[in-house]
Amino acid sequence: MITRPLDLASRLRPPPRNFDAWFYVNAGLLVFFFYAFGSRFILAPGLGVDFKLPRIAGSGASAAPATHHITVLESGQIYGDQGLLDLAQLRAWLQSEKQKTPNPSLLVVADGEVKIDQITAIFSAAYAAGFRVNVLAAVEPDGSAAAAR
Repeated sequence: MITRPLDLASRLRPPPRNFDAWFYVNAGLLVFFFYAFGSRFILAPGLGVDFKLPRIAGSGASAAPATHHITVLESGQIYGDQGLLDLAQLRAWLQSEKQKTPNPSLLVVADGEVKIDQITAIFSAAYAAGFRVNVLAAVEPDGSAAAAR
């Protein structure tokens, strides 16, 4: 062992036989500070750098302002104003927002690789919650259509 030439092993404290009260106080304070000051976005995955909207020709013709928006990733994760949501939480959020906002509209910013069944489930939840004015899908204008103008 490398401590033998300097005889450092004899100067070390022996390991504690049990956990005293300070261990539990420190562990409790750590848990409290993570709970009180932690953010739900620290450990949650965010939007990737390869997030791409689908391209559709003439997409700017039906552009309208939206009162609410959500982001849907290829993996099926739905991000709203309150962070990561599943479909049941999204339905509850849409119901509560419908009561707060007159004539609400929902903008769904979805990755181009999101499955259509998830998009239709989100649109159905929005229509069931009362977002009947318009449900929009975020798309990029097609480059060829812009050049043809």
